[in-house]
Parts: sequence; C-alpha cells; structure tokens
Amino acid sequence: QLIFYGHRAYVTMYDNYRNPHPPGMQMPPPNPQPGPYDNPLYGASSGLIKTGLGVYGEKFLGSSSEFMQSNISRYFSNPQYYFHVNDQYVRNKLKVILFPFLHRGHWTRISEPVGGRLSYKPPMYDINAPDLYIPFMAFGTFIILAGFTLGFMGKFTPEAINLQFTRGLIGWGLQIVFLKGLLYSMGGGEVPLLDLVAYSGYLFAGLSLAIVARLLWAYSYYVMMPWMSLCMGIFLVRTMKRVIFTEMRGSERHSTRQHYFLLFMAIVQFPLFFWLGSIGA
Repeated sequence: QLIFYGHRAYVTMYDNYRNPHPPGMQMPPPNPQPGPYDNPLYGASSGLIKTGLGVYGEKFLGSSSEFMQSNISRYFSNPQYYFHVNDQYVRNKLKVILFPFLHRGHWTRISEPVGGRLSYKPPMYDINAPDLYIPFMAFGTFIILAGFTLGFMGKFTPEAINLQFTRGLIGWGLQIVFLKGLLYSMGGGEVPLLDLVAYSGYLFAGLSLAIVARLLWAYSYYVMMPWMSLCMGIFLVRTMKRVIFTEMRGSERHSTRQHYFLLFMAIVQFPLFFWLGSIGA
C-alpha cells in the first residue's frame, strides 16, 4: 500500500510537470508581438505622411494645370472668340482686307483688363481683331466658285472639285507655315495659332472676288488677280508689323532685315494667288 501511494504521488508530480495549469483554468496568451497599430506614434506619423502627400499632390497638380493652361493659351485661344462677329464687323473687315490702303484708322488691337490681365476685345468691338468666320466663309465660297468655273469650262467632276478643295487647304497651310516662320525669323513673340489661321485664311476673300470677275469677264482675271495679291500683301505687311512691333523690344524695331522680310512676304502672295486661282489647269 505504501508503494501504491508513492507511485500515485509520482504520477501526479509528472502530470503537473507536463501541464502546470490544472483543468478548467484558462491559459494566459503568449506575449504578443507589438504591431504597427499599437505604436502610439503610428497614427501621428501616418497622418503627417498623408497630409504631406496631399499638399504635395495638390501643389504638383495645380502647377501642372497652370503650366498646361498657360501653354494652351499661349498657342491656342478660345475658338468662340474668333466667331464673335456681327454684320457690321464683316462689312468693315472685308473693306480692310480688299482695300487696305483705304483704311485710315489705326492697326493696333484694343485691349481691356480681364481677370487681372490685359486681354483683347473680340472682333465685334475691334476691326483689327482676327476672326475665323470670314476665312471659313471665304474658303467655302472659293470652292463653290471653283465648281461654277469648272462647269463653264466643261471640266466639272467630283475629282476636280476634290482637287480644288485639297489645293485650297494646302495653300492655307503653306500660308500659315510661312507666316509662322517669318515671325520666328524676325524674333517676334509667340502668336496664337488661331490668329495665324485667321490671317492666312483672309486670302480666300480676295481670291473669291477675282474668280467672280473671271466668271463675268474672262480677261478681268488678269487684272483682278494681281490687284488682290497686292492688297493681300499690304494687309499682311501692316498686320505683321503690328504683331512684331508690339511684342519686341524698342531697340530691335525698324531694322532693315525686318523690312526685307515683310517685303518678301508681300511678294510671295502673287505666286500663291495665281497657283490657287489656276482652276481647271
């Protein structure tokens, strides 16, 4: 019996050694590893990071947006501006384009403060402002008159009209490239692209008038075409002088090189007009 109790005590001590917690007692969890959310500095640091990233992101996006807007407005203007015209403007503008030597007023554009900076008044209120209404209407008129001319010559075909349309677009594009290169070579400031599109497209007004004279009397074409070329050259010279001299430093004005460039620009109008006017050739 003594041996039995001794053996029982030995077994009990062995079980307690293997399982120190008696049945029914909840075992304490092991020591947990500290997580990131248990750190009291985690919330503050993450908040600072988020705030810093937000401020940096807003600053970056704001600066990039201002950069894009400044560059877009630098080369492109609001298209609606160029169609803000009325009947009186169209009549007076056609007079300036077709008879520029009769224009006794000034050639400078009228500016007004808008949003803390100077902006030019729309064409409705400024005869010297460029517009896109006259160029597009004149281009359409040129294509229609070309169709009439081809019909009177017995050469009207869809291919011939397509050729005149393509030739007109190419001539318009060449005029834009020429004016842009001319301003760049003379050190002129950045001119919005739509301004150059408008100035270049005015040639179709004189070209259409010359074609109408050709339809009325064939020999008048050889008088009206050089005359319209000369008028367009005078108009562009006075317009480009205004663009250059108002954007360049006073010490660089009235140089001989600029006058030669302007004269060359006026001479180029003659072959361009005759090339566009050679309908059916």
